[in-house]
Amino acid sequence: MTTCDSAVIIVPEELLETAETRHFEGTAALDELAAGADAYRFAAPVAWSVDVTNTGGALLVMGRATATAATQCARCLDEVSYDLEGDIEGYFIIGGDDAAAPDDMEGDEFDYLPENRRIDLVPLIEQALLLELPLVPLCDDDCQGLCPHCGANLNEGPCGCGGDEPGDDGPFAALKGLTFDN
Repeated sequence: MTTCDSAVIIVPEELLETAETRHFEGTAALDELAAGADAYRFAAPVAWSVDVTNTGGALLVMGRATATAATQCARCLDEVSYDLEGDIEGYFIIGGDDAAAPDDMEGDEFDYLPENRRIDLVPLIEQALLLELPLVPLCDDDCQGLCPHCGANLNEGPCGCGGDEPGDDGPFAALKGLTFDN
C-alpha cells in the first residue's frame, strides 16, 4: 500500500508486469467543483483509495473517492452539505500513443499511460464525485424557497409583504393586461 498526499500515482516498475496489482490511497485538495450552475465547495481534502491492476497491455484503476461538499439550496439559497462517495474508474494503455487502442472501447473510455508513468487521478476523482451530485441541490425536499416579491425565506415562516397576488411593482407587472386574442 502506498499513501499519497496528492492525487498523482507514480506507477512503479513492477506494476508493468501482467497481473500485478498495487493499492494506493491518499487525499486530493479540490477547492470547488462546478456542476451546471451550481458550485460545490470542499472544506477538507477528498479522500481516495484505488487498486491499480495490470491487465496485460493496460492498467485498470478502480476505487472510491469520499468527500463532503457544500453549495446553496436552489430554492432558499441556504447552505446545504452532501456526503459524497463515488466510484473511481480509469483505463490506461501501456506503451504510449503508439500502442494499439482496444477495438471494443471508444476513445473517451481510456487514456495512454504517460512516459513518466504518472497518473493524475484528479480528473477521475472529479468524474466520480460529479456522478453523485444531485441534479437540483435542496436543503430539504419540502423547502418553501424565497418569496418572489420580498425575498424572505419562507422556511422561516410567512413573510409580511402580502405577496399572494402580484402587485403593480413586480417584474411581470407589464404583462398584467396582456391578452392573446387574435
